[in-house]
Amino acid sequence: MKTLISQDPLSTAQAFADFLAQKVSENDMVHIALSGGSTPKILFELLADEYDEDIDWEKLHFWWGDERCVPPTDNDSNYKMTKELLFDAISIKDAQIHRVLGENEPQDEAKRYGEEILKHLPTVNGFPQFDIIMLGMGGDGHTASIFPHEMSLLEDKAICGVAKHPESGQKRVTLNGPVINNAKNICFLVTGEGKTEKVNEIFHQKEDYLSYPAAHFNGQNVVWYLDDSAARML
Repeated sequence: MKTLISQDPLSTAQAFADFLAQKVSENDMVHIALSGGSTPKILFELLADEYDEDIDWEKLHFWWGDERCVPPTDNDSNYKMTKELLFDAISIKDAQIHRVLGENEPQDEAKRYGEEILKHLPTVNGFPQFDIIMLGMGGDGHTASIFPHEMSLLEDKAICGVAKHPESGQKRVTLNGPVINNAKNICFLVTGEGKTEKVNEIFHQKEDYLSYPAAHFNGQNVVWYLDDSAARML
């Protein structure tokens, strides 16, 4: 597990954008699973504005690590945010965008999406292997849509599962733990003072840090992209 600390959310996004551009230049094809949230929003705007000519978009296939079970026109949709901020601003084919059909019945969609992933990605160690999986971390330590009250998803051998938000009850389709851990590169993008204590507990293995799903992704293929605020207690 490594850290890359930048000054603020924008420079954190820029550090990851540079990494993505490098990976695209080094490979014939890159399968990346995206996340939602405030830092990815900054990232998508940055990619559209400053990296449009630096990245060969034809090499990229876009997936999602998790998605809310809402239509693609809903403001809660991670796909909608990505489309408006990134896809609408670059030249990319529909065949390169693999969205979770949040309007479908959740369990059926988790199965369908897992099958689509299997069709396109290589199988390594018995699981499909993404080149890059982007992750965030919530204030409760959740990542993707694996929440502390559903830790079984960390071990679930199905490619995708259905999670339920602990407060709203909203259902979400999420990649399960074994598939996330199998990625070539797992990249956490975590910024802001609201994440400082959880980052500190996870990195210093304090208190009941293992109750946070994000703490269970700690291999050599994991990099945490942090800003100064989130990393303040490291």
